[in-house]
Amino acid sequence: MANAHKAEYLPENPTEIYSILQGGYNHPLTREWQSEKHLTKSMFIFPLFISDIDDDETAIDSLPGIKRFGNNKIVNYLKPLIAKGLRSIIIFGVPLKEGSKDPEGTSADDPEGPVIKCIKLLRENFPDLYVMCDVCLCEYTSHGHCGILRESGSLNRELSVRRIAAVAVNYAKAGAHSVAPSDMMDGRILEIKRGLIAAGLENRTFVMSYSAKFSGNLYGPFRDAACSAPSFGDRKCYQLPPVGLGLARRALKRDIQEGADGIIAKPSTFYLDVMKEASEIAKDLPICAYHVSGEYAMLHAAAEKGIVDLKDIAFESHNGFLRAGARLIISYFTPDFLDWLTEN
Repeated sequence: MANAHKAEYLPENPTEIYSILQGGYNHPLTREWQSEKHLTKSMFIFPLFISDIDDDETAIDSLPGIKRFGNNKIVNYLKPLIAKGLRSIIIFGVPLKEGSKDPEGTSADDPEGPVIKCIKLLRENFPDLYVMCDVCLCEYTSHGHCGILRESGSLNRELSVRRIAAVAVNYAKAGAHSVAPSDMMDGRILEIKRGLIAAGLENRTFVMSYSAKFSGNLYGPFRDAACSAPSFGDRKCYQLPPVGLGLARRALKRDIQEGADGIIAKPSTFYLDVMKEASEIAKDLPICAYHVSGEYAMLHAAAEKGIVDLKDIAFESHNGFLRAGARLIISYFTPDFLDWLTEN
């Protein structure tokens, strides 16, 4: 059988060229044909930073082209993007007013706070826009950590997941199509699902879990935009260590078992192996790559120095996410891709 198999696939004369590959991609169209997946506008989810100052429109120096908006400004900003094909956004609340932060992150789901007001505003003005909300406490807590702390300064898992679930349910009640817990607390997916069931919202709320979220050096510009840097310590005890592939596998399996509807891998470029693992472990769930703020800023910096062409490197990086198994991409490049994909 082995010899028959060899005879079927190999030339009789081993000095002959067996396969000329370059003929298969010598034309722009045939190069496109080599792609097993194509970037589309519907894959992109655009991050929005919404502050509690209604007329806010503040450029983020470390995130080129990205601004923080108040609710009086966001509708006019989104109108042309939606006209170009924007289908989905993810909201990050940024409380800036004095006294808006406390140890429990009370302002996260304040009915008069930035997120719930934004959800209602977007649902009213853009009924076809898919509204996703990041669910975490770090932007709203006075200590800047992603949960509720014990007196020792460590995270209280039970109180944290209870609070996070309450926030998620309140976002869903306000009209969010999807909630995306990014805190990495053990058990929060189960608690959120239970809360949605109790509220009668389980059949219309997509739970997109940050299941493989790693600590590292790529979140600085985001923390500038969201004002979410911890006031002490770091997040290494609840975000995964960069070397922790086995921990990522376990976290993925945990969240799937608890009822996650989709999976986010974050960051993306340096963690394509994790994304590939996620696409295999969670093969029946949509996998989302989060091209984080530091990755976005690095590509802009390289382009500014003339090292790369911005459009070309953006396509190269984002196509890499598709090869690794992602179906969705949270990206600050979304407005650019709405133009680029129209041109193509």
